Formats: sequence, C-alpha cells, structure tokens
Amino acid sequence: MSKRTRIFVGIVAVYIAAVVFLLYRISLDIDPRYRESAEESLVDTANVLATLLERQAYNGVIQTDELERTLQHVAKRPLNAKIFAIEKTAVVLHVYVTDANGIVLYDSAARDIGRDFRGWIDVRRTLDGEYGARTTLADAADPASGVMYVGAAIRERASPQAPDQIVGMLSVGKPVSAFSPFVANARQKLLAAGVISVASFALLLLIVTVWLVRPFGLVTDLWRALRSQRGGAGRVLNPFRVAFADIRDAVTGKSYVEEYVATLTHEIKSPLAAIRGAAELLRDPLPENARVRFTSNIEEQVARAQDMVDRMLELSSLERRAVVAQYEILAVATLADAVRAELAPVAAQRGVEVFIDVGPELEIGGDRFLLQRALANLVSNAIDFAPGETAVTVDAQAARGRIDITVRDHGAGLPPYAQERAFEKFFSTPRPSGKKGTGLGLAFVREVAQLHGGQARLINHAEGGAVATLSLPQSISKSN
Repeated sequence: MSKRTRIFVGIVAVYIAAVVFLLYRISLDIDPRYRESAEESLVDTANVLATLLERQAYNGVIQTDELERTLQHVAKRPLNAKIFAIEKTAVVLHVYVTDANGIVLYDSAARDIGRDFRGWIDVRRTLDGEYGARTTLADAADPASGVMYVGAAIRERASPQAPDQIVGMLSVGKPVSAFSPFVANARQKLLAAGVISVASFALLLLIVTVWLVRPFGLVTDLWRALRSQRGGAGRVLNPFRVAFADIRDAVTGKSYVEEYVATLTHEIKSPLAAIRGAAELLRDPLPENARVRFTSNIEEQVARAQDMVDRMLELSSLERRAVVAQYEILAVATLADAVRAELAPVAAQRGVEVFIDVGPELEIGGDRFLLQRALANLVSNAIDFAPGETAVTVDAQAARGRIDITVRDHGAGLPPYAQERAFEKFFSTPRPSGKKGTGLGLAFVREVAQLHGGQARLINHAEGGAVATLSLPQSISKSN
C-alpha cells in the first residue's frame, strides 16, 4: 500500500470513527427525547380527563360512569392515521382513577379496581399535590414492556369560599412500545444519514486526491522520469523538460543572473589585477629575465581569464539545456579510454599514470560530448592533485539500476571546509603546483550529471586521497 493510499484510508477511518461516535451519542438520546415528548402529551390528556371528572364529583365522591362509557367508545372507534411512515390503528391508553386514599375506583383495563395504589409514585405525589409520573414494566422479564404513567389531581370545592381539595386522582398510561416504531425509524434515518455522510466525505476526498494531490504526484513522478531519462522516451518527455526549465528560469532568472555576474566579476578581478601590475612594471627599464618573467605572468593570467570565460560560457550554455539533445548509448569503458588518451600528455608531465578498471558491459545513455567532458574534468582534477609517481584510478560499478563512475587520486584529499562547497561555482582549493583553478570544472560536472538524471559527489578516501563519483542511470542495450 502506497503512502498516499495509507493517508487516504487513515483520513477516512478517522472520519468514520468520529461519525460513528456522534451517531452513537445521538441514537442514545433519541429514546429519552421521544419519552419526554410523549410525557408532555400525557400531561395534557390526564389534566383534560381529570377536569371532566371534577365536574361530576360531589361531596368527595367521584363518578366514573361517563368516563368509562367514553373510553369504551374510543376503544371501538375505527382509526387509521398515517403518521409519516408509521400507521396508527388504535388508541393505546391505560386510565385509572383513585379516591383520596389511593383506592382504585376505575381501571380501563378492568383488572385493578379496589386495589390500593397509594404506593405508586404517580398516585402518592399527585394526591400530595405534586407532579406524579412513573415508568413501570408491565412484564418484569420484558425490558420493552414499560408503561409511562402521568397523574393529574381531581379537585372539588365544597363551597365558594372554601379552597379546592384533592378528592382523587386520574393517571393516564401509555406503553413505551407505542412510540418504539418512531424511535426505530429515527435511528434508521440517522444511520442512513451517517452512511451518506461517510460516503460523501470519501467521494469528496477521492475527488480532492485525484484533482489536487494526484497531479502533484504526477508532477513528481514525471520529474523523476525526466531526471532518469532513457533514450526511448526522449521525444515524449522533451517538451515537459523544456517546460520545467522555462518555469525554473522564470522563477529564479533575475536573482540567478545577478549572482552570476557578481561572482564572475569578483573572480575576474584577480587575473586583471595581476596583468595590470605586470604591465605597470614593464613600463620601466627591467633586466631581461625580469621582463620575461612578467611577460610570462601576463600570458598566464590572460590564459586563465580566457579559460574562465570559456568555461563560464560553456557552463551557462549547459545550464540552459532542458534536455539531452544528442542521446546515445555509450560504453563507459570507451569514454574512459578516450579521456585517458586526451589527458595523456598532462598526466605524463605530472608523472601520473591513469589506470582504467571498467567492464565492457557497462553502458550509460546521454550526450557523448558532455559526458566525456565531465569525466575529463574529474580525471584532470585528480591528475592536478595527485603527487608525482602515483596513479589515478577510474573505476565503474553497477548497482540498483545506476552506474557509479569513480575517479580516485592519492593526494592530500579535501580539507574539511571544502567538502560541502566543492561543487560551488568559482570555488577551488590550491593545487600542489601552485596553479589556481577556475572553480568551474566540478560545477560543470554537477550540471552534466543532473541533466542526465544523475548526481556527482566528492569525498575523501579512507586510505588517503579524494574520490569523485559520477552516478548515472544505467542503460540496458536492446541486445541484452
């Protein structure tokens, strides 16, 4: 499972957990809210019926005949009420009436007449002038058999001047099961809303992933493909590489040029100052040997400035490239042999021998000229820093789809301060010969490596000297 998929699943899982917790809390609250609503209706019903009985009470005696006939007619009355999704076909009420002592005078179920109900909280509190209500299980073994009761006092006034007296009470009961279908229906709707919410969130997240996150992922994947470009896809990917280069130039152009000009100006001052100083000295009469020395110094500094300008133009041209224009499959051994032949006079002058240990089967893809120039820069650097009568070794190894070309010398190695700055433009360290480099050779190597989807490194070897590595994608020839 990819990291993007794990993040997607994780977000959905957290959202589902939050929705489930919220729905659980709300579902627990549905039943109490329905009971509160039902109790409020029972209060109204109980007080209406109690008021009717008050009109028939006389001298503390409550007449229940009319109430009995009314409830009997109600029980026989046809009823077909569709309350939203629930059909109601009967009036489900239990009514009983007690006297002032709690003795049942009337029971709509005709089973508790004459019994003492003073022990029930709805009866006791109502007869005491308080609000009386209770919920009792009709069957102790069935938790769903609860019946809600609400009491209302039956009052009588003995005379116009006398206060009302409670002569009895009426209690109206309604089974909890009567509104259970409403609770179940509400919970089903709540569950459906939760499922729709989760599905909508997942769909929205998927759309966001596809429309926003995935394009960034595609850009990343495309950029990786461009960096590790192989020959076959070059024509397809070249327009994208050009587009990336245009974006980079647009974003960094101004500051990049300013930095470039400032650095070049600083670096060119040194040879110009040396030329100017030598020219001023040559105005005066000098011994022949001094005149030759100063003339040679001018020529050397002019050559250095020319070399710096040439390399700067070469590097600038390389940095503007977005694609490898002349792509071909190259044998690393052939490149190394060509570089050794090119630098043989320089190596012989320094007393350094160049050894090549590269298998003929190792191949890379790219621009022959640029790759040979990059490798030549590394070998030339190694020759410059290698002591006389030592060797510079060019090696190549294949690992994880890449070719690591290493160039090792046996010199003093890099000073600590130079290890992080070796590939910066115009940065160089003193050579054993005293000659100062342009500081552009390794920067050129890095640009060539990046253009070909690789990288360049320079570190000290554990046994002495420095090791430069040019790491490039390996190409598999069609014959293989």
